[in-house]
Formats: sequence, structure tokens, C-alpha cells
Amino acid sequence: MAAGCSSTRFSAPDPVTRQGKEILRLWQGSMIAALCVGALVWFLIVYSIIRFRRRNDELPGQSGYNIPIEALYTLAPLVVVAGLFAFTMATERDVNATTAQPDLVVDVVGFQWQWQFRYPDQQISVTGGPEAPATMVLPVGRTVRLRLQSPDVVHSFWVPRFLSKRDLIPGIRNEIDVDVDEAGTWTGRCAEFCGLDHYKMNFSVRAVPVEDFDRWVSERQAAQGQEGVEP
Repeated sequence: MAAGCSSTRFSAPDPVTRQGKEILRLWQGSMIAALCVGALVWFLIVYSIIRFRRRNDELPGQSGYNIPIEALYTLAPLVVVAGLFAFTMATERDVNATTAQPDLVVDVVGFQWQWQFRYPDQQISVTGGPEAPATMVLPVGRTVRLRLQSPDVVHSFWVPRFLSKRDLIPGIRNEIDVDVDEAGTWTGRCAEFCGLDHYKMNFSVRAVPVEDFDRWVSERQAAQGQEGVEP
């Protein structure tokens, strides 16, 4: 209990994207609702134990039904579930929404057993290896379209600080928009068991100011041009 309630985030990571903050608000609301329901149930249990404890051997009065109470404990759970469902659908809609004109497009390719990040408009790419995991560089404050692809088996793109993960399924088009709100470097992983070396599929996400991102792109383009690397 102490670990789960150690902060107002209820043990969830501190989100670094706009979408992650939407998910965190849903998580906080769900936890508060669960705590309220739990407190009510415990109150009723303790009240019943104290109020109706056995005092003698006389049989208490019997009643076959109580329509108001039965209606209450039938409707109350329905109201709670309907409310959680409505908030979940609203959050899912906001998180899954994609803009018509993203500021940056990155093709995220998961393969056995590493990652490749392609920037088609900039004609550059970053490919990870067994000893050097790939790093995806993103600009802060820009809408980034991640197009998720896999040439072999199902992988899952997961950055814990994004508070969400998405599968990469061969032959299936899957894409999400991400708006990173702050600079930093975070670890990402494949969250779907994909084979013998699944544990090696780590990567990094580095968010930098826009001017630093433009400088990185220029340096990467120059390096790939000198090395004759295909984008």
C-alpha cells in the first residue's frame, strides 16, 4: 500500500508526453474511484459487524427482500462502470487521434533483435546493433508521427515514460502521434516476446530542443553522406 500510494500518480511513471498525461489522468481517476468504492465497502462491513453483532440467542427479524436497497446496489455498480467506460473511451479517442500534418515522421522498424528509426523526410536513419542500441532523437514541442513496422514477427514499442505501448505487426499499418513536452533521455523496450534474443531489444529516446534537433539532423546527413550509407 505504501509503494502504490507513494505519490499522486499512484506509482505510475511521470509522463513526458501530452498523450501520457491524458493516460495518467485516467489512471488517477480510476484509482480514486476504486478507493472510494473500497472505503464504502469497508465502512459497510465494519458497520454491519458492530451494529448487528450477536447479543443473544434470539432469531433476528427476517425479510425476504428490500426493494430500495436491492435497486441501489444494482444501479450503483452500473453507474460506476458506465462512468469509467465513458472516461476511458474519451481518453482512448484523444490518445489515438492523429493530426493531418505532423511536424515530423519517423518510421519505427522493430526486427529480430533490434530497432531502426528512419526519418524519411530528412533521408536519415539510425539502426541499432547488439552492442549499440539505437537512439531515436525527437524535437520537444512538436507533433511526431510514429509509423510502426515489423518485417518478421510481432514486436511492441514501449517507452515507460510515454505511459503507453503499441504493437508492430507484420503487414498491419499502425501509427501514433507523440507530443514530447520536455527534454530528456529515456529507455525503451520491446514489450512482446519475439524470440530468443528478445531481451536485447532495448533502445533510447532522446528529446531535445528544436534547434538542437535540426543540428543533429544536419550532422547525421553529413555523416551518412560521407560514409555512403543508404537512408
